[in-house]
Amino acid sequence: MRLTVYSDYALRLMMYLALKGERLSTIAEVAEAYDISKAHLMKITHELGQKGLIDTVRGRQGGMRLARGVEQIGVGEIVRACEPDFAIVPCMENTSEIVCVVQPACVLKRALAAAAAAFLDVLDGYTLADLTRPSMALRRLLALPEPDAQAGRPA
Repeated sequence: MRLTVYSDYALRLMMYLALKGERLSTIAEVAEAYDISKAHLMKITHELGQKGLIDTVRGRQGGMRLARGVEQIGVGEIVRACEPDFAIVPCMENTSEIVCVVQPACVLKRALAAAAAAFLDVLDGYTLADLTRPSMALRRLLALPEPDAQAGRPA
């Protein structure tokens, strides 16, 4: 299985927001932290907001944050929200068109569908909390302050 860049960026965005907690983050700061395109992040933010995974606040003091707690957002849920489909080969696409002469008797299609389901089952076993558990190391790599420093208290 291979995820699209869109899903990769969405997962990175969600991890960043998980590390920020309740504090709002901007597209610009996330793009800078990961050195990725603001335009891509804008599309992703819009879609994740529509799908109820993040809350967005408009305006000068606006930004985004997770819509639910880190333990309640599964990695599989994020990937399903971002990937258009899991058609590993053309015959798995939702068309009535036969794309292969053996398609009517093919077992490979079932095997690949089972593999995709297993892939998603594994991702469903992880939450954003799991992905951000090495929070100290991730915070350092993303140049994020520690939670106490964010709240204005001495670290």
